[in-house]
Amino acid sequence: MKHSEAGIVSYGVYVPRYRITPAEIGQVWGVDGAAMGQGLNIERKSVPAPDEDTVTISTEALRVALARGRIDPQEIGALYVGSESHPYAVKPTATIVAHAVGATPSLTAADFEFACKAGTAAIQTCLGLVRSEMIRYGVAIGTDTSQGAPGDALEYSASAGGGALVIGRENVLATVNHTVSYTTDTPDFWRREGQRYPSHGGRFTGEPAYFRHVSECAKLMFKEAGTTTKDYAHAVFHQPNGKFPRRIGTQLGFTDDQLKYGMVTPRIGNTYSAAALIGLANVLDHAKAGERILVVGYGSGAGSDAFDLTVTDAVAGYDRSVGLPVQHYLDSGVELSYSVYAKYRGKIHMGEA
Repeated sequence: MKHSEAGIVSYGVYVPRYRITPAEIGQVWGVDGAAMGQGLNIERKSVPAPDEDTVTISTEALRVALARGRIDPQEIGALYVGSESHPYAVKPTATIVAHAVGATPSLTAADFEFACKAGTAAIQTCLGLVRSEMIRYGVAIGTDTSQGAPGDALEYSASAGGGALVIGRENVLATVNHTVSYTTDTPDFWRREGQRYPSHGGRFTGEPAYFRHVSECAKLMFKEAGTTTKDYAHAVFHQPNGKFPRRIGTQLGFTDDQLKYGMVTPRIGNTYSAAALIGLANVLDHAKAGERILVVGYGSGAGSDAFDLTVTDAVAGYDRSVGLPVQHYLDSGVELSYSVYAKYRGKIHMGEA
């Protein structure tokens, strides 16, 4: 197999059905939540049910991907779950997901953590193993049930969802032509061991964090691939809100038409490690053979991973009868009151005796 032939052979997405609007959140805190939502370009966000976590979300997304691609789980050679909300501090999410889908024990599995780019880091790792022919299929999952302290700005955006990509060399839907990364020690977002909610650098999460890393990583990709914005039919950026990806896309020279399918946060909130993967999945739901896609993830702390992909002829015959299209998750949902939302997310705690 040629080096360039490795890529995405199947994909699946899962987003919890519950939603809450910024207006509902703001009403509790005496804030104009509707205005906050407009400022962030977020209409509503997804909320996991009490019995949902990154394990269940990952498993559902992966089951869809395996069924769509008619992939035997016993042929998975590597499975990595990227998240910053793993249910256990010490116990892998990946091993539970692998067992749940019926994968063979003779695989490598691990949890990845790099804020919101843990899922894209998992893709790069799978690509290396597949291209070296050490494994037939690698699974990269980005998933989160992200946290935001009550009343904090993050509460208006932090949501839940997951995307699973199967990486292989056969029946490839989108080849990965190039991948590059840009990484620095920029402490814009953090959560120490034992802390329930993360802290963030306020406006500094934009500059010098998000915009610098995404911009520099995209420029590295243009140089590596010998491309410009005009070479891409679609562009997907990590989206902590609906404002940042549109702004960075415009700065780099992308049009609204190139960005439209990759923009999912306005309708489901910031799914953290899943955001870029769900945006990519929505692009693949609409893409045509021969189209080129740029994906740039971002994780606080801080770093970006970029991918240059080309959609193949296989996309036309890809079976999407299993699972739901991303558009379904963007359009549907059951809205919650803040009291039910707080109960589901465990935001109310009794003091210790």
